[in-house]
Amino acid sequence: MSRDPLVVGNVVGDVLDPFVKSANLRVVYNNKELINGSELKPSTIANEPRVEIRGRHDMRTLYTLVMVDPDAPSPSTPSKREYLHWLVTDIPETTNASYGNEIVTYESPRPISGIHRFVFVLFRQSVRQTIYAPGWRQNFSSRDFAAVYNLGDPVAAMFFNCQRENGCGGRRCYQPVNGWM
Repeated sequence: MSRDPLVVGNVVGDVLDPFVKSANLRVVYNNKELINGSELKPSTIANEPRVEIRGRHDMRTLYTLVMVDPDAPSPSTPSKREYLHWLVTDIPETTNASYGNEIVTYESPRPISGIHRFVFVLFRQSVRQTIYAPGWRQNFSSRDFAAVYNLGDPVAAMFFNCQRENGCGGRRCYQPVNGWM
């Protein structure tokens, strides 16, 4: 049984096919580095993160970054699966996403019900090319996007979990009153 957080968290399967990691992806929100599978609050992720890429150590190598929510609008009924939160292309290796071409602006995750997974997927570009913004954010498909633009398999991916600021993941939540349950 795999201990890979992407497999355990069903990111591989729901969003991605199995792939071989060949680049390092570092995601930092408010000076705190993201750890695969960690839980973040909406207030922590209100602003776009700093995303750093390390791979072959060649600034001529370019990357495309996609951020999606496979659990939109709720994990039990993900009818808007792979809601697109961010799309940046032409990111030079050894730099960060701010040096890329932002195709779809960062939309802060604001889950309403349940615990949502937010997935960053990194693709290595074989060439610099024009990539168009999709006409909508809901029902984006990372697999289809990669196929249309000949991006191949991902080279890195990370994810975090998030729920409403005071949420309890859609399960019944008991709040202690004056220290009593």
